[in-house]
Amino acid sequence: MHFAADCLVGESVQDPLKYFNNNVKNSLRLIEITEQFHVKQIVFSSSAAVYGEPEKIPISEDHPCAPTNPYGETKWIFEQVLQAFREAGKLNYISLRYFNAAGADPEGELGEDHFQETHLIPLVIKAALDRTSVPVFGTDYDTPDGTCIRDYVHVTDLAHAHILALGKLNQSKFSGTYNLGNGNGYSVRQVIETVKKVTGRKVAAINSPRRPGDPARLVASSQKFKEEAGWIPKYADLETIVKTAYDWHREHPKGYED
Repeated sequence: MHFAADCLVGESVQDPLKYFNNNVKNSLRLIEITEQFHVKQIVFSSSAAVYGEPEKIPISEDHPCAPTNPYGETKWIFEQVLQAFREAGKLNYISLRYFNAAGADPEGELGEDHFQETHLIPLVIKAALDRTSVPVFGTDYDTPDGTCIRDYVHVTDLAHAHILALGKLNQSKFSGTYNLGNGNGYSVRQVIETVKKVTGRKVAAINSPRRPGDPARLVASSQKFKEEAGWIPKYADLETIVKTAYDWHREHPKGYED
């Protein structure tokens, strides 16, 4: 299972060399090693960023890929690498295009704790807990409230999807690409309001300029994976996703340091 990558859209625009070196060149090195050790199956962590600015919502797997940032471009390039190796008879793969991974382990053991956090839900939760503010990057998008809309999928549901993907590879000589999302889009302002509801705290939002490379809307159709692999998300609504994340951050105010 290939999870390794740099994954910050804004950083990829500012430092594309870092992203092509790590996400493409190092992934090619991984392919070389799989050949050396006769590994014939790969589950690849791809991204909704391969689609770019969508032509239609929800996005299905046959939607054209036209990334708007180097991060998405690197994921799309490696998907094509996997397909080329598949056509050469060297391996089988499943590429899982995540939408916005979010939430925390419902049992409280694992949570999201990045150095220099950029993900929206933990940023808003930390703002609520610390009584600080959170930036809203772009308020003039063509969306109902002017802020970006994203599809949030719980990390536990993503983990289950990987197990199902591995099982599918083990059962047959198969390759394919699947979206992983809930099919529901929530704006930045809706996420902030949900955090306020879950935490019972105020959150100050500061309107800020758009970030380069951010599409206005990204909402998945995951019907294909549900039908072909039996995937059923258990934590599909935004309030549940936020609550699991909040419970973890509340118990770990200093992140993994405590």
